[in-house]
Amino acid sequence: MGNVAQMNSEKKTRSIAFYLPQFHPIPENDKAWGTGFTEWTNVTRARPFFSAHHQPILPANLGFYDLRMPEVQAAQAALAKAHGIEGFCYWHYWFSGKRLLGAPLDNLIKHGQPDFPFCLAWANESWSRRWLGEDKEIIIQQAYSPEDDEIHAKWLASMFQDFRYMRVNGRPLFLIYKPSALPNATATTTIIRKVCMAAGLPDPYLVGINAHTRHVDMRTLGFDGTEDHFPQLGVLPEPFSDGFSKSRLWRNLKHGILSGTSKVYDYREAVALMEACRPDYPHHPAVFVGWDNTARRGNKAIVMTGSEPEKVAAAIRPVVERIQNQPFEERLLFLNAWNEWAEGMHLEPDNRHGNELLHAIKAVLI
Repeated sequence: MGNVAQMNSEKKTRSIAFYLPQFHPIPENDKAWGTGFTEWTNVTRARPFFSAHHQPILPANLGFYDLRMPEVQAAQAALAKAHGIEGFCYWHYWFSGKRLLGAPLDNLIKHGQPDFPFCLAWANESWSRRWLGEDKEIIIQQAYSPEDDEIHAKWLASMFQDFRYMRVNGRPLFLIYKPSALPNATATTTIIRKVCMAAGLPDPYLVGINAHTRHVDMRTLGFDGTEDHFPQLGVLPEPFSDGFSKSRLWRNLKHGILSGTSKVYDYREAVALMEACRPDYPHHPAVFVGWDNTARRGNKAIVMTGSEPEKVAAAIRPVVERIQNQPFEERLLFLNAWNEWAEGMHLEPDNRHGNELLHAIKAVLI
């Protein structure tokens, strides 16, 4: 990639968008959800459950794409690059040597295109038939062993050698979603470092994501840093109970919604609650660009209203300003997400705002 700081000297931050590869069918999803299942299957089924609820949220410019087609990734990369995003962080699914949803990355490596930076985040949790991370009705179990750590590290080292792979001060950037799920996180990070350096690579820059371990400084678990993951839904009032409550009814009435069961929140108010809980130890911040997982959870979804492009950009701006005193190489900002369509969390153009969100954040990022 060359000198990233020189290449991006005009940018305020190194913005990296999380990238979901679940837009092509695989046998495991066919078996669990039905033949041909992709993320679009849920997206197109979503329906509104209160007045002014915008569903279904559907793609605009890029359409209902299939990530087995390399031209789709080329179009995504061009769109991201034009709006100040430095690279994509692909969610990486590894289960004791078995990879799932690997076609987009495999095509990226095979064809050498698009020439757009990328890194990986290991989504190290079991797959189940329920969403929101509940380990029930398991589709494929996550398991760990030192032997598998070594095999995994050798595969990672081959990815880190790609000319587009993102680095921090020359070190390949790699994230792990649930460090606390590792039987011995320090042992795993040590193996990854050892194998990569034995392959002639620099010591990788390892980042632990605190989505499920909010108050843990990942340096204590053998990582180089922490990604402070957003959204933190747990800070919202009553986010995970599905029944009726009077307090929920009163909150909804403020938004003009007559319901004691709907979990509806204002985006700006939700961001304020989450920002108040940022850790005091050094971290790489994440921001999120909206939330509505109706496509997955129906009327039990968590829905955030008021996430118009200018309000999202306003929420991101102070986060960008806070990291300006850091060296550019370490000025990482994780955007959640590029294409989490079933969670209503996407930068890709949709049928409501078109390109407006990308235009709005470009002014903040560059």
